[in-house]
Amino acid sequence: MPMNASPSSDPIRPGRISRTLLRLFMKHASVTACDDIAEHFRLITLEGPTLRGVAWIPGQKIQIAMGSAFVSRTYTPIEWNAAAGRTRLLGYAHGDGPGSAWISGARQGDTCDIFGPRRSLDVNALPGPVAVLGDETSIGLACAFLRQGRTRADTCLFEVGNIEAGSRVLARLGLEGAALFGRHDNGAHLDGMEAELPALIARDVTFVLTGDATTIQRLRRTLKSQGVPPARLVTKAYWAPGKTGLD
Repeated sequence: MPMNASPSSDPIRPGRISRTLLRLFMKHASVTACDDIAEHFRLITLEGPTLRGVAWIPGQKIQIAMGSAFVSRTYTPIEWNAAAGRTRLLGYAHGDGPGSAWISGARQGDTCDIFGPRRSLDVNALPGPVAVLGDETSIGLACAFLRQGRTRADTCLFEVGNIEAGSRVLARLGLEGAALFGRHDNGAHLDGMEAELPALIARDVTFVLTGDATTIQRLRRTLKSQGVPPARLVTKAYWAPGKTGLD
């Protein structure tokens, strides 16, 4: 199913084929809570009978239809209560696309259609302790590790545009031990992230690199140059400047 067609500025009105696909392949849910926890960050809770009994593994993704089965945006749930039929995600609204508009505009009582959960990052297969390196869009993944009792995700390094907002999010989600690096247009903040890598390499951690594709490429090159084997490198680009539809 082509879930990531080019977006428009407004949600697409579902046509006959889209409505059929939504009914056959997607789970209908309601927004039951929206919590503004920091600038551009919202905790959104979704509930519905179709979310009950769902087998979910931390790191898996869901795709939420932006008014059509052919236009969606991808999110990493931070938790999933299969008995209650409830999931929660951390949304970060950046840019002017349909995903940011949905995150910013979601209200209690709204409904949406969900595809998934589907495989994205299989954390159960990762060897040894885990270090999560990423940005604002990676915080939900780290939180999912933590909330499932995965103490192996004991190191998190995030590049962020707003240190104060990022700190508030980490405190709310119980990730106070994560390190934040204020983003600079020239990428100078990545020098600070790279300075932390040798100590992590010495501990034989598995590196999970998510978020901005450009940052992932640089950190991956650095790690490989320092002898980290491919088996200890897991990457997943959530977005890239000038591109849409990554998941």
